[in-house]
Amino acid sequence: MLATAHLGYLLLLSLNADPVRLRRGHLPVPDAQRGMLTVALQGTGTGVLAQHGRTTPLRPGELSVVDLGKPFSLDQRQRFGLTLFQLPERAVGATGWRMTRLTGRAVVPAEDGAGALALAFLEGLPRTAAEVSPDVGDLLAGAAADFLTTLLEPAAEARGTSRPAGDHLVPTIRDFIDEHLADPDLCPEGIAASHQISVRYMHRLFEGEGVGEGVTVGRLLQQRRVEACGRELKRRSRVAPTISAVARRWGLPSPAHFSRTFKAVYGVTPREWATGSGGAGEDPAPPDGTEQSDDLCERSQRRGS
Repeated sequence: MLATAHLGYLLLLSLNADPVRLRRGHLPVPDAQRGMLTVALQGTGTGVLAQHGRTTPLRPGELSVVDLGKPFSLDQRQRFGLTLFQLPERAVGATGWRMTRLTGRAVVPAEDGAGALALAFLEGLPRTAAEVSPDVGDLLAGAAADFLTTLLEPAAEARGTSRPAGDHLVPTIRDFIDEHLADPDLCPEGIAASHQISVRYMHRLFEGEGVGEGVTVGRLLQQRRVEACGRELKRRSRVAPTISAVARRWGLPSPAHFSRTFKAVYGVTPREWATGSGGAGEDPAPPDGTEQSDDLCERSQRRGS
């Protein structure tokens, strides 16, 4: 018996059947599978998964990542229950090099703590999926993505210490921010979507868990904007635009918010900075850890403030 359900961007397929062998050979990848992650949760019975030159037994309560776009075989040796979770890779911050570490291997959740909670949620999700409203379904999809990340990410990290994806993404994201500073709608959510990763994974890269940046993306964005304003205000002439116009040019439309943020970075108001009356000299580097909020998307909507 096969049952399917959609929860937002998450597709659930629940299969209960007699022994069967599923295979995929060297075939073109369907467009619908590109950028998608498939996670198999063995519910009952036992199976054997083979992919990427690895073969591993699957027992009840164990997960595995299956790359449906590449050759694999999945043997179910007895009557079984299996649930497939399919969702965009970016929803869990998945990248090819990380997920390749897990294909053909079993992921065994911890029997207590977060692992047990995540497994219980995923096991129960197919039973309630058909009964919830679309709005609740969207929320459940997000929760499922978080729980899958909780289970898969430690296993992927344990398979290797290098982080080529993070090493590549951080400078790329920094350059992207600098190129789009003037866009008042630029925010962490938009930045993550442009790079096909989740906001959660992006923050992990910049908060020090990945590559030691030690700063959130929201703070980096605000700091870059304030620095750009500071440079322009220092170059102002008698016919230069007003302070508020400079702020708007660099994506900071609220004068009050801009003034507070600028002073938090440089220690003087924008006017004092521009006139030199606050004791400001050459452009200093803004201090790390400035108190700046990450809710940039909300603030960018207040353009008329």
